[in-house]
Amino acid sequence: MSNSIDTERPSAPPAKKESLLANLLLNIIIPTLILSKLSSDDYLGTKLAIVVALAFPFLYGLKDLISDRKVNFYSALGIISIMLTGGIGLLELDAEYMAVKEATIPGILGIATVGSLYTRWPLVRTFVYNDKIFATEKIAAGLAFKGTEADFERTLKVASWMIAGSFFVSSVLNYVLAKVILESPPGTVAFNEELAKMTALSYPVIVIPSMIIFAAALFYLIRRLTSLTGLTFEEMLEHHK
Repeated sequence: MSNSIDTERPSAPPAKKESLLANLLLNIIIPTLILSKLSSDDYLGTKLAIVVALAFPFLYGLKDLISDRKVNFYSALGIISIMLTGGIGLLELDAEYMAVKEATIPGILGIATVGSLYTRWPLVRTFVYNDKIFATEKIAAGLAFKGTEADFERTLKVASWMIAGSFFVSSVLNYVLAKVILESPPGTVAFNEELAKMTALSYPVIVIPSMIIFAAALFYLIRRLTSLTGLTFEEMLEHHK
């Protein structure tokens, strides 16, 4: 008798994949070029350059919110972060505020991820274990079949702490990067150029290490689900045929 659990419901249409190139262009490359090349008075000037540069990631994040047709906590926080960056730059506040802001946003996500474990809606289900990636109904059937639901909940807790860890690492690296790079007073061309440098370095210095931890959490979850359900990785995919 096979332990594999199958469902006969039709597969949902594949979720629209996000373009990595568009993500890099609109969130990293274009803002970096605008801040570093167009901040002088001969072009946009320091303040207008900040507005134009941040408009690209702002509109990109807003598009995601509109297309999802619901408020996504992660996307909304990203938009708030962009607005705070613009506000600090335009008001010419001390660079220390920028460093604190850079550390606060991922820190909030980490705390929210841990705190959500004590609610009915743990954020790990939003970040990793969701029906856009996994066949959650099939997995639930597999867990029930093998009587491993309690083990699965413990697995989600471990994965949640791993994901929270990626946010906390990002928080520390964000602060250090901002403190090291932002040395000039806001409202100057030099500050905009440093902001551009920080934006460009954020991917290799911050995003990649965080993604490695995040991927480790996903790998751990998949490995445990395989053991707890008896399903193969391919069978757990939402759009597996």
